[in-house]
Amino acid sequence: MKKRITLKHIANEFNVSIATVSKALNDSYEISTKTKAKIQEYAKEHHYKPNSIALNLQNRKTKTIGIIIPNILNHFFTKVFVGIEKVATEKGYNIITCISNESYEKEVNAMELIKNGALDGFIISIAEETQIKENFSHFKNTINEGIPIVMFDRVSDEIHCDKVIVNDQEGAYNATKHFIETGCTNIALVSNIDNLSVGKLRIEGYKDALRDYNIPIDDALILRIDEFNDIETLLKNLLGSRNIDALLCLEEDSAVDSLKLIQSKGHKVPEDISIIGFTNGKLPRHVTPAITTVSQHGIYLGETAARILIEKLEQDNPSEETEYTTKVIKTSIIERATTKKITY
Repeated sequence: MKKRITLKHIANEFNVSIATVSKALNDSYEISTKTKAKIQEYAKEHHYKPNSIALNLQNRKTKTIGIIIPNILNHFFTKVFVGIEKVATEKGYNIITCISNESYEKEVNAMELIKNGALDGFIISIAEETQIKENFSHFKNTINEGIPIVMFDRVSDEIHCDKVIVNDQEGAYNATKHFIETGCTNIALVSNIDNLSVGKLRIEGYKDALRDYNIPIDDALILRIDEFNDIETLLKNLLGSRNIDALLCLEEDSAVDSLKLIQSKGHKVPEDISIIGFTNGKLPRHVTPAITTVSQHGIYLGETAARILIEKLEQDNPSEETEYTTKVIKTSIIERATTKKITY
């Protein structure tokens, strides 16, 4: 992990006092033009960023972690937050939480706001709009400033940092395989997260399972929900034109909505159509019939992310050349009443 550069580091480099460095960076008339130019150039090259609160802390440790999540209404992110908070509390760390609401601008502003306060590192899941824009400069700048980041769930290969991810592709593969092993062959998919990295991985897992079981991939069975295509219209059209016997939903809201629509059309679940949804939240458990889900183990994921970050922050001698890790969390299927039992 790169050391976060401080006024003291700059002062030692030029063999001057911290006060001199502070004045030079603030363009004070008390410091010679030549000295100011050297100090300012050095600070720029080493990504120095003043921190009004942390400057007063002798050891530069604030015991504070910034968390940025895309959507607080998503039960998965709520569970991840619970896991992060549990480990942070155990280790004596405070947390500052911001919600990006899937907005690139809000994500950037949240990072700047928290960085200008006092914190040691970030735990982040990327906003949908950021993934669409593929503009990750705010993450890269933060890491260059010596502030470590642990990304979870939604990540990017462009960002070199520690990551904790769910094996989404395997989760979708196993869900599709579960359908097939219960006798389903016309398996449709509903995605309202098509722009997200996790959505793309889940679709690949679905297709992989179909290929492995020699079932043709039919793009007409993949319903992509967006601002122009609502789930009610697309699913009603599908039910009216095709004889599907299973439906894989890539998040829990779409699973609940699909269940209601399928039942409203007179289809029995799971006798006529089986359903599996991603995210083992509260909603799938409390509808009738209760929905079989792919559990992503959000609490454990949050605990893992927090431990990785805190261990990095508490290294005695962080090196300039950092080795980053990617921890993969396996999924599991929670069988309930919307799928048939596997019979051998």
